[in-house]
Amino acid sequence: MPPHWLLSRRTLRKFEEYEMKFQSQWLGTLPQGRVEPSKTSAVGLADALPPAAETPWSRSLWLEGVVPNLTPREQLSGDHTCDVAIVGAGFAGLWTAYYLKAADPSLRVTVIEAEIAGFGAAGRNGGFVSAGIAGSGARYARRSGWDAVLRAERETHHGVDEIGRVISEERIDCGYKKGGALTLATTDPQAQRVRARVEAKHGFGLGPEDIRLLTAEECAELVPGAAGVVAGCFTPHVARVDPARLARGLADACERLGVTIFEQTRAERVSPKVVQCGNGRVTADVVVRATESYTIRERGHRRSFLPLYSLMVATEPLSQETWDELGWRDGLGVADMRHLYYYSQRTIDGRIALGGRGAPYRLTDPLSPQNEQDAGVFQRLCETLREAFPAASQARITHHWGGSLAVPRDWCMRTTFDGKTGLGFVGAFGGHGVVAANISGRTMRDLILGQSTDLTSLPWVGYRSRSWEPEPLRFVAARLITKTLEASDAYEERTGKPAKRARLVKPFLPPG
Repeated sequence: MPPHWLLSRRTLRKFEEYEMKFQSQWLGTLPQGRVEPSKTSAVGLADALPPAAETPWSRSLWLEGVVPNLTPREQLSGDHTCDVAIVGAGFAGLWTAYYLKAADPSLRVTVIEAEIAGFGAAGRNGGFVSAGIAGSGARYARRSGWDAVLRAERETHHGVDEIGRVISEERIDCGYKKGGALTLATTDPQAQRVRARVEAKHGFGLGPEDIRLLTAEECAELVPGAAGVVAGCFTPHVARVDPARLARGLADACERLGVTIFEQTRAERVSPKVVQCGNGRVTADVVVRATESYTIRERGHRRSFLPLYSLMVATEPLSQETWDELGWRDGLGVADMRHLYYYSQRTIDGRIALGGRGAPYRLTDPLSPQNEQDAGVFQRLCETLREAFPAASQARITHHWGGSLAVPRDWCMRTTFDGKTGLGFVGAFGGHGVVAANISGRTMRDLILGQSTDLTSLPWVGYRSRSWEPEPLRFVAARLITKTLEASDAYEERTGKPAKRARLVKPFLPPG
């Protein structure tokens, strides 16, 4: 089988058609256990997708809120020299620049961004500043021991507060509010997974003050308007934020410190000492790659990550009467424990923003604006919102968007730096990027400055993941995994029993 980049587009389309036919036949042999749709009227929740973004920069509710005041920064023109060049102005790149310049004001730090700061996942995610390690605790433990895993978990707790500290110090208006997160179970199998999650966390050193089980009645005290809840868990280590406002505000803070940011400047080749761009090149002693899923566009990195999309919807601003009926306090995040789980927040302007996995992976163009909206996922998210929060069932859906995740083969993040070549990497966050990027930025600062600290001994420092399988193997697997999880959720809803088929795809899923 020739590699993906040697196959013609026509051949790739044939693979897509074959895969769709195959998955239909394969899944047709499985009992689907389809859930009856809610009888509640849902004006505006079904049928038509919201219109696509009017500009390439207003692709999410969050980015739409910053575009009216946006003037793109200067593009690179000609050659530029600095001490540290950072490719990518998402959270990882901006935090690295911020902490480096704050630690050593004499350093010449430059950030290179293909679009605008916050254009990628930083401006399109769920808006959760949440604790929890990105990756498998067991894999990290095999490399560094369980004490290191516990220390890493504690660092993510600190990361939530550290982000809040910088937001306050730099006066970034992004709606940061630390209210914790509630994870709900609406079936017995989900309740079993909630219990297993809490027991696992307690098993390696966290306590009830970090995460605790809740009864249905205790869940109702936090969000009385959530429907069908049988159990849950709560952690205080989560904050709500408008991520695009945070990213743009962080970019402004970097500039106040003296960081140079070139926007609309695509890096065509990233190598030690040199970043080659379309209109010039940047020469630096240190080059840090912080491009997340967009890394796969560079030759030699196509199999580094699986670029998966997480899609979201947002309602119009809800009335105070609706919020009173929901009983949903400001700053509290709410999620569930389905296999294709949802996560949701109460936005700073009074909407419900709700997202989930399940967007189809595309073989011919895995990173494309077309992947940011999907009619099937839109319908599922609308139904989820209606079923989970009946008081909001009449609300009009005004936004539907998505962002790509950089998923490494084993879901484990990494921060690496080669002192000899001066080449560094921060990323592979797999959906945990808001806090993980902050930790990685502080860690990369210490690595570049040659300091041995608690951060530089965290288990993901120097970690390496193997590459993904070549196409079309991972394409077929990604599509079948999504359909299997969807069928598993339907089976559990219908029968109240755990779906054994979900175990078949567990090795390819994020750690529980």
